[in-house]
Amino acid sequence: MSAILVFFLFFGCSSAKDVVTVNISISDGEGESLVSPGRKFELGFFTPNGSYESNTRRYLGIWYYGSNPQTVVWVANRDKPLFDDSGVFVVAEDGNLKVLDRNGRSIWSTNLVTVPSGTRKVKLTDTGNLVLSNEENIIWQSFDNPTDTFLPGMKMDGDMILTSWKSFDDPAPGNFTFQIDQERVNQFIIWKRTTRYWKSGVSGKFIGPDSMPSAMPSAISFFLSNFTSVVLHNESMPHLTSSLYSDTRMIIGFSGQIQYFKWDSEKIWSLIWAEPKDKCSIYNACGNFGSCNTNNDLMCKCLPGFSPSSPANWNNQDYSDGCTRNSRICNKNAKVDTFLSLKMMEVGNPDSQFNAKNEMECKFECLSNCQCQAYSYEEPDVMQQGGGSIAACWIWLEDLNNIQEEYEGGRNVNVRLAVSDVESTKRSCETCGTNLIPYPLSTGPKCGDATYRSFRCNVTSGEVTFDVPSGNYRVTSIDPETRKFVIQTNDANDCKTGNLGDDFFLFKQLLPFHVTSRCTTDEVEIGWDPPLEPTCSSPTDCKDWPNSTCNVTSVGTKRCLCNTNFRWDDSSLNCTEDDDYGQKRYKSSTRKVALSLILVIACVSGVVLIVVSSTIVYVYLKRSKLTKGEGIWGSIQRNSALHLYGSERHVKDLIDSGRFKEDDTDGIEVLFMLGSENASVPAPKQPAFVVRRCPSSKASSSSKPETFSQNELTVTLEHGR
Repeated sequence: MSAILVFFLFFGCSSAKDVVTVNISISDGEGESLVSPGRKFELGFFTPNGSYESNTRRYLGIWYYGSNPQTVVWVANRDKPLFDDSGVFVVAEDGNLKVLDRNGRSIWSTNLVTVPSGTRKVKLTDTGNLVLSNEENIIWQSFDNPTDTFLPGMKMDGDMILTSWKSFDDPAPGNFTFQIDQERVNQFIIWKRTTRYWKSGVSGKFIGPDSMPSAMPSAISFFLSNFTSVVLHNESMPHLTSSLYSDTRMIIGFSGQIQYFKWDSEKIWSLIWAEPKDKCSIYNACGNFGSCNTNNDLMCKCLPGFSPSSPANWNNQDYSDGCTRNSRICNKNAKVDTFLSLKMMEVGNPDSQFNAKNEMECKFECLSNCQCQAYSYEEPDVMQQGGGSIAACWIWLEDLNNIQEEYEGGRNVNVRLAVSDVESTKRSCETCGTNLIPYPLSTGPKCGDATYRSFRCNVTSGEVTFDVPSGNYRVTSIDPETRKFVIQTNDANDCKTGNLGDDFFLFKQLLPFHVTSRCTTDEVEIGWDPPLEPTCSSPTDCKDWPNSTCNVTSVGTKRCLCNTNFRWDDSSLNCTEDDDYGQKRYKSSTRKVALSLILVIACVSGVVLIVVSSTIVYVYLKRSKLTKGEGIWGSIQRNSALHLYGSERHVKDLIDSGRFKEDDTDGIEVLFMLGSENASVPAPKQPAFVVRRCPSSKASSSSKPETFSQNELTVTLEHGR
């Protein structure tokens, strides 16, 4: 603190000052404060929510004098609290305002680089403005550096930002900021960190500046401009003066709502205006082409012809990604586009406007431009121009945003769609506002199933109601995937124990509908049973049901019965191929394949059997023949051997018989029997004789075997062969 000139003046506990200078300070430990001259505001140290427990957080702030509970409008050290009562507020030697801790360290400062010389003093005005000045000029003021509160006398310009508290009892900077919208003149915006949370005038002239929940009323705009903006007065708008704004304030709450309060005759702060006032007032709450309804528990749904861009996020109630088209528009290969007529709608700003003679001209203008997403035709009361009335045609070239349905005072909007997405067939009824009526639900005799004809469409408002003997109930949503819809009840007691089940709404008489397990304080979920085949009176009634034909059922009624090999699938609402038939056909096909395979195997086996049999027969016959020959020669061998072994005389007699006479130039051809040389004839085990071809008598006479003269056969007995 050596660099700071601080002199303390002690006035006792809870002493109040009206000026702080270099020789005067505000000490938390002494309970000192700075009070405005008219005792309107007070500056001092405080604990949020009035808690004075030990080691609690302490801040320097400004609040309404004597307010209970304490109404704080400005905080100095909001992101750096003190944790004891040692804090001191001073005018430092360098001219800055500072908050010091017990060690003299600065925990907050005005951070002025240069401060004009002269006598510097700090004063709190009756408007709640903390002002640092010298003899001539204001050096710094809290009105130029607000926290979360805007007071009369401030001016919301391009540099001013209000930042919410972090929570109810924590003045640290929170998630929401309020400032001028840099994209639009005289409009304002709330940011949730880096995301647009709310914008004033998002529907512009299409709805009117003061007639929609997202608009900034002229009275509020006049207040934020420090009473300098031009206000168009009419019967409903009184003449505005700054005096009307005494004891008023505007804050950006920690929940993200901008709120305008006035101190009323009952000495309480009354909330006069706030935005966003409901969940559908949040900027583009349901994303592009998503419709918001504040009356529904599930506030968002995609328009007919659209589906969630991110189904997973949508099911988790994160609608920021919005919806995308099911079919392209302006497609040359498709049918001509049509329009979904929506009643009582609030929609974001249109992109262009022109004077149209009639609605047909407005519609044609949209169809002729492939960028056109929607149009709205508005004919004013009577505006004379050249003797004729002028009608306005509004055109949207960008995706529709900030859509809110069932908005009182809203206008009719026509959204461009492919015909295939909304055309009425036997499968579904015409759309009712933002509701698509899926089969078998019915709103009339020409669509749906007559058994499910318990719904009614209000063409004026676009509402769908569920009509039962006990009354009519508004339908908030229909889900064809789960075969369920949700209705709103008229009595919160409907969902108490004992009222659920088939008895609810006399449902015992209203099959095929039944109450499911979901029942909140104001909504009941109802399911419907799967439908039978569609009824028909002629074959043309079944054209929307492929693979079916109009036939008489067993009970005498006509229905689009599925053709042979098809069955009715109540999930897909189509005649699908019968699984049993497919299995039978598969089994039959398998059986045929197996039979063919058996025949082929039988044929191959037959051929193989024939070949094998023929081979066996051939081998057998051949062996039989060889066996027979072997028997003849064997007999000869045996006889010869016996005779030769018995007597050599028999051999000589055999030769002398002349049976072996031959020309002397040739040898005699006799069978040569050797077991080892002929595999087909086994060699004899007993001694055998060998008959060799003998040469003529001219052969060498030196041969060992006994030789004879010409025409004689040489026979040698060889044992063991």
